[in-house]
Amino acid sequence: MNQLLRVQNFTVSSDGFGAGENQTLERPFGHADPGEMFTWAGATASWSMRTEPGGSRGLDDYFTRDYDRNIGAEIMGRNKFGPQRGPWQDYEWQGWWGAEPPFRTPVFVLTHHTRPSFTLSDTTFHFVDGDPAAVLGQAREAAQGKDVRLGGGATTIRQFLDADLVDTMHVVVTRVELGSGARLWTSPEELLDRFHLDVVPSSSGVTHHLFWRK
Repeated sequence: MNQLLRVQNFTVSSDGFGAGENQTLERPFGHADPGEMFTWAGATASWSMRTEPGGSRGLDDYFTRDYDRNIGAEIMGRNKFGPQRGPWQDYEWQGWWGAEPPFRTPVFVLTHHTRPSFTLSDTTFHFVDGDPAAVLGQAREAAQGKDVRLGGGATTIRQFLDADLVDTMHVVVTRVELGSGARLWTSPEELLDRFHLDVVPSSSGVTHHLFWRK
């Protein structure tokens, strides 16, 4: 069975930005408000960070449940891992997620400034400097036959799209308008030369875009 490279539940603004400008430790998404961007997922019963019972069981919940299905490794950009730029000043920073990251797989962080791997709970972070195809090869080996999730951010997804390595992609378009930041697309129609596309509106107000290779 082929190991797919999948984008899962990646959320963008109505004008195609996955994050705003001026990322800081306090604002991982820059000037974008995560409370507005990710309300659709946080309201679902299957949201991984839910601490109380309840939540919706409709279309949005279906996609939230699908997030971890058959995933054996993740690839992410350095700015998804943390706010630092340039050489690491120290190795104390271990990501936004605390002692139990939600990935539960090997994670390959793309960076020009490598550092030693480390493990938190059941997630091991590897810091790799390579072209998309080479990094995908490492992730597929670590995934042990399962699929690889391309976690973002937008710049990293574009790199893998431009290298023609993405097999399926689920992008959630919200009503939020950001105006600037890390852009995934100007229009989803940019990808129709290579992908089929189904567009499915949700009662929560977001629109799910499902891409798969032609």
